[in-house]
Amino acid sequence: MAWIQLALAGLLEIIWAVAMKKSHGFTILVPSVVMLVSVLASFAMLALAMRSLPLSTAYGVWSGIGVVGTFILGVTFLGEEISPLRLLAAGLIIAGIVLMKLTTP
Repeated sequence: MAWIQLALAGLLEIIWAVAMKKSHGFTILVPSVVMLVSVLASFAMLALAMRSLPLSTAYGVWSGIGVVGTFILGVTFLGEEISPLRLLAAGLIIAGIVLMKLTTP
């Protein structure tokens, strides 16, 4: 259950990061509210996952999901740069997430 909570926390992190970008510095109401609600929900899910997962694993996986997810959405929908080095960086983060999962009891 903790891994499901952690995955949901990571997905919510992606939502709040994108909503923050779309809020244009909290000047647009709807994305600002979406950001606030999703950041609170993300932290709550992370806290629940940390009940049974080690801090380093939970936080590392949570932030990794957020980083890779926002990278994918940024490239796909926001016209951000894609390059071999950025793809390599995302791949290394994914590899780190997998290794954290495999080495966590």
